[in-house]
Amino acid sequence: MSEKRRDNKNRVLRNGESQRSDGRYAYVYVDRNGKQRFIYSWKLERTDKIPQGKRDCICLREKIKMLQKDLDDGLTGGEITTLQLVEKYAAQKKGVRLATKAIYQYVIQILNNELFGSKRIDKVKISDVKEWFVQLQSNGKSYSTICGIRGVMKPAFQMAVDDDLIRKNPFEFSMSTIIMNDSVPREAVTEEQEKNFLEFVSGDGHFHKHYDAIYILFNTGLRISELAGLTISDIDFKNRKIKVAHQLLRRKENQHMKYIIERTKTDSGIRYIPMTDEVTKCFERIMEKRKKFASEPIIDGIQGFLFLSENGNPQDASRWQRCFDRIWRKYNNTHDVPIPKITPHICRHTFCSKMAKSGMNPKALQYIMGHSNINITLNTYTHVKYDDAEKEMMKLYKSNK
Repeated sequence: MSEKRRDNKNRVLRNGESQRSDGRYAYVYVDRNGKQRFIYSWKLERTDKIPQGKRDCICLREKIKMLQKDLDDGLTGGEITTLQLVEKYAAQKKGVRLATKAIYQYVIQILNNELFGSKRIDKVKISDVKEWFVQLQSNGKSYSTICGIRGVMKPAFQMAVDDDLIRKNPFEFSMSTIIMNDSVPREAVTEEQEKNFLEFVSGDGHFHKHYDAIYILFNTGLRISELAGLTISDIDFKNRKIKVAHQLLRRKENQHMKYIIERTKTDSGIRYIPMTDEVTKCFERIMEKRKKFASEPIIDGIQGFLFLSENGNPQDASRWQRCFDRIWRKYNNTHDVPIPKITPHICRHTFCSKMAKSGMNPKALQYIMGHSNINITLNTYTHVKYDDAEKEMMKLYKSNK
């Protein structure tokens, strides 16, 4: 009869258990794929003391119990890494919007460059995820960017839970408990700031050509991708309304930039927007000044785009963003009183706030903005401050006298 193996405390070791020369305990087992694997701990039993200078850990025999339960329950995470999991998850998401595809690719690119991407999914703990998020923020990633990363990782790991690869989703926790929300809220500009900005654009020798488009953004609530996608047939001068049914986007495919037409951001985005007298005049001037090209672009069957660049290509959102940035910088460089940064999306915020303050029915405003949820209209795009509240109170007080 062979002598039983013992540890340095003369305790009998069970099958698969051993103690290394440095005092660490090990357990060897064969996974479902036939590969030999080890788990380790500085303690054999829960009551053992941790060697000086070593981090506390779960004892080996508790780890063995958890391992056996995972094997009995069919949890087989194996060698799957977080990168491989997200790639599998993204590959299964067919028919998603291009913006969503871009987010998947962004997260995959990050995992390719991070050690976290090579970590086995069955080894990822909540504390590991929190540590990774803190590291991402310290490396310059914004709170909103990290939330976007989590928005992909969480359902990917939930897929692994549903497939019995892991027992628990390590992304199930509140973000606010670990990283600081450094997001800067988008603020609508005041009526005076809007007026000054438009007057500057109108009188500038170079940027005046963009006045009509900028005025339209401030007074229709259009998304910039929707404005970029407008065609001649979308403007109904007789009934004075704008048809919004698609948006123009530019995305990278096979190392080349490509224009594409996509439906509006949500199904609620398909709508008609009424035109005021001044907005109508802006579109009339745009039609008159619109450059004619011998061969105009046809993108996914759509043609007759209102806004074309010097080379005949449609002016996409990124081009408009750069244009706004140059105008805003020139304004602040030539004025004693600077204004907050104005972007196409700030124009949309400002329009929504103006309409809300003027008393427009919230459901009507939701329709014009193309929001799928009334809460987005009320909570995200309307900015009411003390002066606004004071005016409303005084108006109600006078009307009740």
